[in-house]
Amino acid sequence: MKVVKPSFEILYPANAVEWYRELQLIELAGRTAYKSEDKIDANSHIDFIKKIKMQNHGAVLEFGNMVVKFITDRGITHELVRHRLCSFLQESTRYCNYSQDKFGNEITVIQPSNLSNDGGDATKFWQDSCEKAEKEYLSMIRNGISPQTARSILPTCTKTEIVVKANFREWLHIFDLRVVGKTGKPHPDMFRLLSPLYENLKKKCPYLWGEP
Repeated sequence: MKVVKPSFEILYPANAVEWYRELQLIELAGRTAYKSEDKIDANSHIDFIKKIKMQNHGAVLEFGNMVVKFITDRGITHELVRHRLCSFLQESTRYCNYSQDKFGNEITVIQPSNLSNDGGDATKFWQDSCEKAEKEYLSMIRNGISPQTARSILPTCTKTEIVVKANFREWLHIFDLRVVGKTGKPHPDMFRLLSPLYENLKKKCPYLWGEP
């Protein structure tokens, strides 16, 4: 059994040129509504987006898009896919056979953030449970049971990879709920997954991702 940490990778926009194009599209779309395209120049999108955010005119921000690949556990993806204005493609336990060499002949899990690494009772119980699930899963596969049936005993903390596409308005909404906690305290493992992405984006483009 392998234990890995959650992580993210921004697939798109992948470079400065692509980011610039997305931000330009936001301004172009917004200025089309006001017929102020004549005010567009190389850097006008910065003040334009600042103003749009201050006015809470979220529809304009829907013209920018971002695609992110996450490594997390399946319990967290159950929450993530509730955001219906996103597109999702996720690693399939129906077709992935973790007894194969390309998976290391083992399952991969993510330790919950509220479990310590000091070998306490709770951590040991979690680890023992995961190892038991792995043993039974591999046994089922060896006995001819299909992965789509054997997966039923995999733990919720089984590692998964999921690609998420959404417009900037929806990403801001996700961060409000899952990081900032505007509707209540976020799940600690969701916060652990999304807060590094949020901080990365605020450094990259503070006038879009920071507070208005």
